[in-house]
Amino acid sequence: MPDPISWQFVWPYFLAALAFGYLLGSIPFGLVLTRMAGLGDIRKIGSGNIGTTNVLRTGSKKLAAATLLGDALKGTVAVAVVHQAYGIDLALTAGLGAFLGHLFPVWLKFRGGKGVATYLGILLGVHWPAAVLFALIWVGLAALFRYSSLSALTASLATPLLLYFAFSQAQMAEMFALLTVLLWLKHHENIRRLLAGKESRIGAKSKSVSETGDP
Repeated sequence: MPDPISWQFVWPYFLAALAFGYLLGSIPFGLVLTRMAGLGDIRKIGSGNIGTTNVLRTGSKKLAAATLLGDALKGTVAVAVVHQAYGIDLALTAGLGAFLGHLFPVWLKFRGGKGVATYLGILLGVHWPAAVLFALIWVGLAALFRYSSLSALTASLATPLLLYFAFSQAQMAEMFALLTVLLWLKHHENIRRLLAGKESRIGAKSKSVSETGDP
């Protein structure tokens, strides 16, 4: 990127990075893959979410794994491509775009997933050690309490703190603090059920159309 002389000069690059990330992030892998497999509209199954957890309700672990991988990698690719060409500032902007695209895809009337897999994918693209810690926190809490949503919420809350205090990455910590706020907002129903003791555990059969932290 040319030397930034003024905000007037550089803002188109940030807008382009945001748009690039958004377009990648808005690819609804859960919906696309289940339709290609002849399973219909995933939004009419279980929680109605387009993420991995709901895709798993189709009975296909392979489709669920492919959805998880796709939703994560679209975040990783967005930040990696832009980082390689233009540096970390624009890469973080692309990551924000990818996250917004997953949460609010224009193709689905802005009704997307809850962002866990994409959050992890973005983190993997900009700071893989923090991504490993995110995954370890998620797995540890999921094994201990068997709440997918609680695991995701806690891991996302820890991420900005780890980036800032453990890795001295203030800029990344600020961006992931914003992503964490958005992720928590998308999980507001899960938080309410957790507080009420009504959240479904991992492995339990869902009795309603709403469900735990679908990535």
